[in-house]
Amino acid sequence: MKVLIAGGGIAGLIMGLTLHQLGIPFHLYERVKTAKPLGVGVNLQPTAVRELFSLGLAKTLAKIGVETRDYGFYTRSGVEIWTEPRGRDAGYNWPQFSVHRGKLQMALIRAVQEHCGMSSISFGCKALGFKQTDGDVTLHFETERGRQAATGDFLIAADGIHSALRAQMVPNEGPPIWNGAVMWRGTTVAKPFLSDASMILAGNDSERFVAYPISNPDPLTGDAVINWIAEKTVPLETDVDKGNWNKAVSIDRFRATFANWDFGWINVPALIAHASRVYEYPMVDRDPLSTWTKGRVTLIGDAAHATYPVGSSGASQAILDARHLGAALKKHTDPHAAAVDYEARVRPIANKVIIANRTSGGPDAIMQIAEDRCDGDFTQLDTLLPYEERAAHAEAFKKIAGISVAATNTESPIIVGHLG
Repeated sequence: MKVLIAGGGIAGLIMGLTLHQLGIPFHLYERVKTAKPLGVGVNLQPTAVRELFSLGLAKTLAKIGVETRDYGFYTRSGVEIWTEPRGRDAGYNWPQFSVHRGKLQMALIRAVQEHCGMSSISFGCKALGFKQTDGDVTLHFETERGRQAATGDFLIAADGIHSALRAQMVPNEGPPIWNGAVMWRGTTVAKPFLSDASMILAGNDSERFVAYPISNPDPLTGDAVINWIAEKTVPLETDVDKGNWNKAVSIDRFRATFANWDFGWINVPALIAHASRVYEYPMVDRDPLSTWTKGRVTLIGDAAHATYPVGSSGASQAILDARHLGAALKKHTDPHAAAVDYEARVRPIANKVIIANRTSGGPDAIMQIAEDRCDGDFTQLDTLLPYEERAAHAEAFKKIAGISVAATNTESPIIVGHLG
């Protein structure tokens, strides 16, 4: 069996490493001509870290990432609503990592090239579509030399939220769906806060701020790279570029909203003011699909289940997609049967997460609940929103996403063995 992978993001690269681990030939086609460490922070849940460790990436993660110790929700005035330990501090057998997405992608590219050979990835190949027969599938892609094609036994679409292959499978779907929220993302070199490895979210459904370190403190200065996200809901008629994921903008577009968010233990205005660069992203997702598979083609990662960045599950789910699909390919000689098996395991959970995040069923909904109950007077928090209710809310999302401590620790890696 020869597998074609369209897309060299996290999902596609983990898919390549997984196929190599299983001894299945593959070739990966990536859109960009030259890979660069673009993007900002992502979080990797213990379920995903377990799989990365089995691919021999433990030392890499320790070098480029931070073991997240705790995860807290706060009001828009900095009052703590709920904080819980994360990773090993929470009892998982594996840590949770916060890492710069670009550094992770570059590390994965190096791992693929080291284990599978430099020729295993072709850059500058923009996926356009596919054509299949009973016996094979052909990927069509655009290069600087014009339109080209490659044929294999199975095609995996890992080409992201704007997937051309998904568009062919679901031709009437249209663009991603915007919910009216805009995110401004940046990184700032500053002192880490709280435990020095904390992730925090503050605010409510209309205005919120997220921050966490994605580097360990410098031994000389004590500073770390702090990843942050400022988010605000605006009228739906606002002109927002929903197709550009790397649009650099001025902080004047949003800084006034967070001008008074200095909580003492974290200074939000200062983080915004000293950012090296700020990018604007619309908060978009896609509707859940009833199938991800068409014959010899299947979807993984954001191409399959783009969701709002709630609960820190996007990158982790992409990794789990690749591992579950690999396990199915190991089990079935027929690629379509493997795709159906993989989809049956993964799609129901991924679709539930999309809906939960869209309907404020994610863990960060606790901030709006506190806002509504207290009506601005957070001295009444313990009375109006009891601790037990906060704990139950936090646990509910873990069950939906399949990331509870008990469920994670009782599972072995999806594919047994290590990358050779």
